[in-house]
Amino acid sequence: MNQILKRRAFGRFALASALLFSAAAVYVSPARAADEAPDALVKRLTTEVLDTLRNDKSIKAGDINKIMALVDAKVMPNLNFQRMTASAVGQAWRTATPEQQKRLQEEFKILLVRTYSGALDQVTDQTVTVRPLRGSPDDKDVLVRTEVRGANGGEPIQLDYRLEKTPGEGSGWKIYNLNVLGIWLVDTYRTQFAQEINSKGIDGLIATLAARNKGSVKS
Repeated sequence: MNQILKRRAFGRFALASALLFSAAAVYVSPARAADEAPDALVKRLTTEVLDTLRNDKSIKAGDINKIMALVDAKVMPNLNFQRMTASAVGQAWRTATPEQQKRLQEEFKILLVRTYSGALDQVTDQTVTVRPLRGSPDDKDVLVRTEVRGANGGEPIQLDYRLEKTPGEGSGWKIYNLNVLGIWLVDTYRTQFAQEINSKGIDGLIATLAARNKGSVKS
């Protein structure tokens, strides 16, 4: 049982790191970001964020305001967060108004940050290994597989990223789903959100997320 709990805690750390992994993206020129291979992108940014998390005590302590500022400035440009939210909401996204879609994205982002920020104090001497990328160089949708290892050894934690190649301004590889310990983040929330939508509708889901983010509803 202790081993299971340990792996769950490590998994929460891995996902927290994944959500914040783009800490050094501000130093990358748009041209480089557009040309960078998806596995190279994940390897560079994951390594750099671990250094940031180790050295920033306020982030490790769970300072929500500072974490949110980091997410807004450096994580969001590397995510297709609209696609992530739309996939989590499911078919109801298509009938949601623009204002409802905006609120859903806002509350979903806060939910993710608040849910996993508590795991940041576990960042110590973990290392991340990016496994060889499979597929064709012309692929527009890829899976980047990584393994997170603790300083004390043990079995590595699987942490995978699903990315798509986006065209036009701000082009480059964007993450739209994460897999921790074999569980896809978006799929997990889709199940939870569907229950709320079926019973309370889109506005009910928004209200539930807002209440949870304020701490009045347990995650």
